[in-house]
Amino acid sequence: MKTTSYYPVIMTDRVAETATFYCRHFRFEPLFESDWYVHLQSAEDEKVTLAILDRSHETVPVQARTGVAGLILNFEVEDPDLVYQDCKRAGLPILKDLTDEDFGQRHFITADPNGVLIDVIKPIPPSAEFAAMYDAAALPT
Repeated sequence: MKTTSYYPVIMTDRVAETATFYCRHFRFEPLFESDWYVHLQSAEDEKVTLAILDRSHETVPVQARTGVAGLILNFEVEDPDLVYQDCKRAGLPILKDLTDEDFGQRHFITADPNGVLIDVIKPIPPSAEFAAMYDAAALPT
Protein backbone atom coordinates (compact mmCIF):
# COMPACT_ATOMS: atom_id res chain seq x y z
CA MET A 1 0.00 0.00 0.00
CA LYS A 2 1.32 3.41 -0.93
CA THR A 3 -0.04 6.01 1.49
CA THR A 4 -0.48 9.39 -0.17
CA SER A 5 -1.74 11.33 2.85
CA TYR A 6 -2.32 10.84 6.55
CA TYR A 7 -4.22 13.02 9.02
CA PRO A 8 -6.20 12.59 12.21
CA VAL A 9 -9.95 13.22 12.27
CA ILE A 10 -11.45 14.40 15.54
CA MET A 11 -15.07 13.27 15.94
CA THR A 12 -17.06 15.73 18.04
CA ASP A 13 -20.41 17.44 18.46
CA ARG A 14 -18.52 20.77 18.59
CA VAL A 15 -17.25 21.05 14.99
CA ALA A 16 -17.13 24.85 14.63
CA GLU A 17 -15.71 25.43 18.13
CA THR A 18 -13.02 22.80 17.62
CA ALA A 19 -12.01 24.14 14.20
CA THR A 20 -11.83 27.67 15.58
CA PHE A 21 -9.64 26.45 18.44
CA TYR A 22 -7.03 24.92 16.09
CA CYS A 23 -7.08 27.96 13.80
CA ARG A 24 -6.70 30.43 16.66
CA HIS A 25 -4.12 28.62 18.77
CA PHE A 26 -2.19 26.36 16.38
CA ARG A 27 -2.16 28.33 13.11
CA PHE A 28 -4.40 26.11 11.01
CA GLU A 29 -6.53 27.40 8.14
CA PRO A 30 -9.67 25.79 6.71
CA LEU A 31 -9.41 24.14 3.30
CA PHE A 32 -13.02 22.93 3.43
CA GLU A 33 -15.80 24.03 5.78
CA SER A 34 -19.29 22.70 6.32
CA ASP A 35 -21.45 22.36 9.40
CA TRP A 36 -20.48 18.67 9.73
CA TYR A 37 -16.84 18.58 8.50
CA VAL A 38 -13.90 20.97 8.47
CA HIS A 39 -10.55 20.11 6.90
CA LEU A 40 -7.68 22.20 8.25
CA GLN A 41 -4.17 22.78 6.97
CA SER A 42 -1.22 24.27 8.81
CA ALA A 43 -0.48 27.82 7.71
CA GLU A 44 3.21 26.92 7.95
CA ASP A 45 3.38 23.46 6.34
CA GLU A 46 0.88 22.26 3.76
CA LYS A 47 1.61 18.61 4.62
CA VAL A 48 0.28 19.07 8.16
CA THR A 49 -3.52 18.66 8.14
CA LEU A 50 -6.28 17.87 10.60
CA ALA A 51 -10.00 17.23 10.15
CA ILE A 52 -12.96 17.83 12.44
CA LEU A 53 -16.07 15.67 11.90
CA ASP A 54 -19.54 15.74 13.44
CA ARG A 55 -19.67 12.40 15.21
CA SER A 56 -23.37 11.98 14.37
CA HIS A 57 -22.86 12.35 10.60
CA GLU A 58 -24.28 9.59 8.42
CA THR A 59 -20.82 8.65 7.11
CA VAL A 60 -19.82 7.49 10.60
CA PRO A 61 -21.01 3.97 11.41
CA VAL A 62 -23.72 4.12 14.07
CA GLN A 63 -21.75 1.97 16.53
CA ALA A 64 -18.79 4.41 16.29
CA ARG A 65 -20.63 7.70 16.88
CA THR A 66 -18.96 8.42 20.18
CA GLY A 67 -16.83 11.37 21.15
CA VAL A 68 -13.09 11.22 20.83
CA ALA A 69 -11.22 9.65 23.77
CA GLY A 70 -7.72 8.51 24.54
CA LEU A 71 -6.07 10.66 21.88
CA ILE A 72 -2.90 12.75 22.04
CA LEU A 73 -1.92 14.92 19.08
CA ASN A 74 1.81 15.62 18.95
CA PHE A 75 2.84 18.92 17.41
CA GLU A 76 6.59 19.05 16.84
CA VAL A 77 7.62 22.71 16.79
CA GLU A 78 10.77 24.81 16.59
CA ASP A 79 10.12 26.80 19.78
CA PRO A 80 7.96 25.08 22.41
CA ASP A 81 8.75 27.85 24.91
CA LEU A 82 7.03 30.43 22.68
CA VAL A 83 4.01 28.19 22.08
CA TYR A 84 3.82 27.49 25.82
CA GLN A 85 3.71 31.21 26.61
CA ASP A 86 1.09 31.80 23.87
CA CYS A 87 -1.11 29.00 25.25
CA LYS A 88 -0.80 30.29 28.82
CA ARG A 89 -1.68 33.85 27.72
CA ALA A 90 -4.71 32.49 25.86
CA GLY A 91 -5.90 30.73 29.01
CA LEU A 92 -5.58 27.20 27.64
CA PRO A 93 -5.31 24.47 30.25
CA ILE A 94 -1.71 23.49 30.92
CA LEU A 95 -1.90 19.85 31.94
CA LYS A 96 1.86 19.29 31.98
CA ASP A 97 4.24 22.20 32.40
CA LEU A 98 7.10 22.79 30.00
CA THR A 99 9.85 20.35 30.83
CA ASP A 100 12.89 18.57 29.42
CA GLU A 101 12.58 14.79 29.40
CA ASP A 102 15.49 12.35 29.58
CA PHE A 103 13.99 10.42 26.66
CA GLY A 104 14.69 13.37 24.36
CA GLN A 105 11.85 15.92 24.34
CA ARG A 106 11.25 19.43 25.57
CA HIS A 107 7.48 19.64 25.77
CA PHE A 108 4.24 20.60 27.48
CA ILE A 109 0.68 19.30 27.24
CA THR A 110 -2.57 21.23 26.82
CA ALA A 111 -6.03 20.13 25.61
CA ASP A 112 -8.60 21.14 23.01
CA PRO A 113 -12.32 21.77 23.76
CA ASN A 114 -13.04 18.01 23.46
CA GLY A 115 -10.35 16.97 25.92
CA VAL A 116 -7.98 15.82 23.16
CA LEU A 117 -4.49 16.17 24.58
CA ILE A 118 -2.03 18.29 22.60
CA ASP A 119 1.63 17.54 23.28
CA VAL A 120 3.81 20.37 21.95
CA ILE A 121 7.29 18.95 21.43
CA LYS A 122 10.81 19.80 20.37
CA PRO A 123 13.24 16.89 20.11
CA ILE A 124 16.35 17.39 22.24
CA PRO A 125 19.33 15.09 22.81
CA PRO A 126 18.32 12.24 25.12
CA SER A 127 20.28 11.03 28.12
CA ALA A 128 22.89 8.38 27.42
CA GLU A 129 20.54 5.72 28.80
CA PHE A 130 17.79 6.62 26.33
CA ALA A 131 20.18 7.37 23.45
CA ALA A 132 21.13 3.67 23.48
CA MET A 133 17.50 2.80 22.64
CA TYR A 134 17.37 4.96 19.50
CA ASP A 135 18.28 4.00 15.99
CA ALA A 136 21.22 6.30 15.16
CA ALA A 137 19.24 7.94 12.33
CA ALA A 138 16.47 8.92 14.77
CA LEU A 139 18.67 10.75 17.28
CA PRO A 140 18.15 14.52 17.37
CA THR A 141 21.23 16.58 16.73
